[in-house]
Parts: sequence; C-alpha cells; structure tokens
Amino acid sequence: MAKFILHVESRPANEKVVDEFNRWYDEVHLPEVVALDGIVAATRFVPKEQEGPYITQYEIEGDPEQAVKNITAAAAAGRLNMTDTLATKPVPRLQILKVATEYRP
Repeated sequence: MAKFILHVESRPANEKVVDEFNRWYDEVHLPEVVALDGIVAATRFVPKEQEGPYITQYEIEGDPEQAVKNITAAAAAGRLNMTDTLATKPVPRLQILKVATEYRP
C-alpha cells in the first residue's frame, strides 16, 4: 500500500506572536488534527533562523484526499481551534506527497 504525507507550509502572523503560534501548533492544533480519521502522526519543523515557512508533515493512512476532506470538514464545523497567530496571507500551502523511497540504514 502506498504511503502519503500531507506537507503544510505556514507562518506566524508576525514576529511578536511566534511563541504563542508555536505553543498553539504543538499543544492544540497537532493533537486535534492527528485525532481525525486518516491522520496517524505529525512531524513539525521550524526555521533555524526564523526565515522561511514552518513545515508540518502529517502521515496519512488510507486515502489522502479523504484525509484532507476530514481536516477541511472539521475546520468548517468548528472542531479545530484556530488562532489569529497563524498568518493567512499568504494562505498556508498544502500538498499531498506520495512517499517514493524510505531509506534507514
């Protein structure tokens, strides 16, 4: 069975809210998203020098399009606690990636 990742690039709204953004992402958003059907784990990356996007990669089990629909539906229904510390311009970038190769010596 193919493995998929949902790759998300986002940013804090501004430099004053970085700590609050990180706290929300780690303590609220990740647990809420991973609790949804189709999402089994998440790994989050922050830029070393505060430049560039913050990246989260969600491991998907099953149909990746359905997993993204589950996230969208949960957000629309208010089941995801969002924050104004998340920049909306530019809109966070989402991309479904198929795992081509895993190499672990």
